[in-house]
Amino acid sequence: MQRYVTYRRVSTEDQGKSGLGLDAQDRDIGIYLETYSPEPWEVLGDFLDVQSGKDSDRPELAKAIELAKRTAATLLVAKLDRLSRKVSFIAALMDDKRLAFRVASMPHADKFQLHIYAALAEQEREFISLRTKAALAEAKARGVKLGGMRDATMRRNKILKANANERAGKLEAIVLPLRAANATLRDISEALNAAKVETPRGGQWHPTSVARLLDRLAAA
Repeated sequence: MQRYVTYRRVSTEDQGKSGLGLDAQDRDIGIYLETYSPEPWEVLGDFLDVQSGKDSDRPELAKAIELAKRTAATLLVAKLDRLSRKVSFIAALMDDKRLAFRVASMPHADKFQLHIYAALAEQEREFISLRTKAALAEAKARGVKLGGMRDATMRRNKILKANANERAGKLEAIVLPLRAANATLRDISEALNAAKVETPRGGQWHPTSVARLLDRLAAA
């Protein structure tokens, strides 16, 4: 049986970006498992960090890596930058002979290709950062008033979080009894899909999205 340890990461700014939010990562991981993984497969654990990709010290990633090594499982992420935005960090993971990992959005990429992609992405981010700073400096020189967007973004994030908590609460009576009866994440996802209960984005449930739902209920 092919075993996986899944890892997801978001930062505050990532929450609202298409392709980087938790639902998008759940979707990509689910597509990989259902389409590209050898069968049968099993997810041994799901880990989540809410931190910047620039931070190398991420406790949940450390736990995910430790579990993957200990069980000879494959670490699975949705996108390469969910592991890290630093080429040096990704290169160190690639050099670890005890760790195997796959990127869901690049299902056929080998380690060499992933290394090149990480290096190119890092260069692009550096250029975008410099371009943004230059644009802001030019705007400030023209007398454009900067700021104000952060408060609006924070208010929007609070509303999104409240809505997500409300949706999760409606499913509490379904998923918690199943979990208490030792149902697996896959069992719960299949039960929700069979009952035609959609995810917040209108998609199918997967073990990782169920794990996210349980995390939200526990936090609430």
